[in-house]
Amino acid sequence: FWNWMQEVRLVCVDVASDTEAVVGRVMKLTCIYCMKREEISAETKVDWFFIGEDKRKIYQFDREPQMPEDVEMYWKDRLTWKGSQDLQDISISILNVTLNDSGTYECEVSRFFEFNSFKHSTTKKTTIDLKVKMKASRDTTALYSEIMMYVLLVFLTFWLLVEMIYCYRKISKSEEQLTQKLKFAKNVLTLKP
Repeated sequence: FWNWMQEVRLVCVDVASDTEAVVGRVMKLTCIYCMKREEISAETKVDWFFIGEDKRKIYQFDREPQMPEDVEMYWKDRLTWKGSQDLQDISISILNVTLNDSGTYECEVSRFFEFNSFKHSTTKKTTIDLKVKMKASRDTTALYSEIMMYVLLVFLTFWLLVEMIYCYRKISKSEEQLTQKLKFAKNVLTLKP
């Protein structure tokens, strides 16, 4: 039994962030940077920027999540860290989204590796163009799913009705045959001397 057991490893999947937010809700800005070799440790530094007229740093992670000291009051207490412990998911959330949050966000991740005496670093930038709306738009996948649900419901109801009619006819025919056999048996018994 133990020979068939294998070690389970988690898989990191790089997914794109949602790009539509709704006023007053929470919006997660997804940024993922998968480590290709999890057995290698790396120091990770993350900087989040809002790009408007200029590029402003709004959040950072350098050994721990933190707001930059010079961040504007507009962002204070509105950004929270949503990253994972292994620092492959380095996302943040915007609390109480406003129309002014529309714009371009950039997640810049730097990893610093050290192998014995060799040092190496990599950087990845992810750009998210966020559009804030007053009301959530209808998800087309949900709409198609709802339509398919009703089509399936009508089809299954029709199929159930056909099955009920078929079974009713079969039972009726069976009772008819039984009645004919009983009549025949009764006639045979009455004819015997």
